Amino acid sequence: MNWQRYKDYSVNIDSLGFMLDFSRVSFEEKFFKSMQTKMQNAFDKMQELENGSIANPDEKRMVGHYWLRNPDIAPSQEIAEEIKSTLTKISLFVEKIHSGSFLTSKGTIFKNLLCIGIGGSALGPELVAEALGNPKKDKMKVFFLDNTDPDGFDVVFSKLDGQLDETLVLIASKSGGTPEPRNAMLETIAKFEAQKIDFSKHFVVTTGKDSQLYNFAKEKDFLDIFPMWDWVGGRTSEFAAVGILPAALQGIDTNAMLEGAKLMDIATRENSMRKNPAAMLALAWYYCTDGAGKKDMVILPYKDRLLLCSRYLQQLIMESLGKELDLDGKIVSQGLSVYGNKGSTDQHAFVQQLRDGIDNFFVTFIEVLKDRDSEEFFVEENVTAGDYLQGFFLGTRQALTQKKRENITISLPDACEKSVGALIALFERATGLYASLINVNAYHQPGVEAGKKAANDILLLKSKIIDFLDKNQGDFTADEIALKLGLENESELVFKLLIHLTANHRAQSNCVDKIYFNNTFTKKI
Repeated sequence: MNWQRYKDYSVNIDSLGFMLDFSRVSFEEKFFKSMQTKMQNAFDKMQELENGSIANPDEKRMVGHYWLRNPDIAPSQEIAEEIKSTLTKISLFVEKIHSGSFLTSKGTIFKNLLCIGIGGSALGPELVAEALGNPKKDKMKVFFLDNTDPDGFDVVFSKLDGQLDETLVLIASKSGGTPEPRNAMLETIAKFEAQKIDFSKHFVVTTGKDSQLYNFAKEKDFLDIFPMWDWVGGRTSEFAAVGILPAALQGIDTNAMLEGAKLMDIATRENSMRKNPAAMLALAWYYCTDGAGKKDMVILPYKDRLLLCSRYLQQLIMESLGKELDLDGKIVSQGLSVYGNKGSTDQHAFVQQLRDGIDNFFVTFIEVLKDRDSEEFFVEENVTAGDYLQGFFLGTRQALTQKKRENITISLPDACEKSVGALIALFERATGLYASLINVNAYHQPGVEAGKKAANDILLLKSKIIDFLDKNQGDFTADEIALKLGLENESELVFKLLIHLTANHRAQSNCVDKIYFNNTFTKKI
């Protein structure tokens, strides 16, 4: 790669110190000419979205995450005031927690924060907590319950053993009916009650107005309630109360995060695609995947703090772009797969395949220029560990380029609040623009809802199986149970439910004594 190509295919954001290098993507000028009309349409759609158009026709709602870091551009004064008043409320609440104006039920200061959520209510806050936390400076120690895995619950509860009475619990769920956060909340309440701690004085919720969780919090007189708005999707909610509240409680400078996102929004509103970093990112994705998701995106941040970037971007990008139908109702089966690790761990994991194996990917390197805040330490004469890290990054990039493997580099000045806020905003805008380029709706998730419905159907079936075995004496095969329940084609599913009951000793209090794997035989107690 030559210096002139770098100058031709790089974008600098002076206000943030960001640099984006697209010179190692093999597109040529004719590609940009061919994409001019598509990109202008994407810019127009983005402007309509920011102006308050109905961006999610499935739910008849606007999509307004860009207003969160600049309320003055919101389409109505009412929305602008809601955002501003929520930020003020968060600031006042956090100050009361940190100062001790709000105390635990036992009259002591809160030291721990347990965040309960799923998807966008967990992935963004987890990324920010990992990227910006500092054990020496954090105001509170943060823990997460982000699944419905009982063993996962136990691991976190074991870390909080003896400290629940010093723990503030923050539950984020728009509806309050989503099983994962609901289950985690119920188990957490049980833990508090077992220790005779008044959980209502420790619980805070972020939820939709009049949701199940909202009403429950009101009924139990929780410490406080913060809003979730219909016009903010989960995967773009990091700058709403969902993300700002836990970050501020941890002690992170959320004003700097919002400022970084706002500055990135200004840079990514540029109407010239060659000067717009998000547009160039979306165009690179389009070029590398033929606009059809034919290659995966590998995220490689060369910074330990940014390890969770790939997990966060998996949801932002894959939930936004993974769609069966386009906006015209045509079956397109679109998407863009994302995975990643961190440098230089990747060099001892999957870079071997990236360089020499199947060419089914492109790489997005994230480089952080500042090594550390503390004093430099030299591992060799005039060489630091950070010099090695940069050397591995540059060497890996060069090795991939030699093999004609497409790669992009995003360079950040440091891993501070402003930079992390800007990085999130960059990918949010790029995802929205790319969705327009491939003509899909980035702001709904019908597949997620289908998965939730299927899970509910399976739980209903398990109840029917338990009821059947409670009422019928004798021995039955899974085939026989399926037949009796009118599910002739679901014997395998019945079998899976039965072995789960057995593995968890539900037989002792319920219905299943033993499962024989060779003939799917269950014995009724």
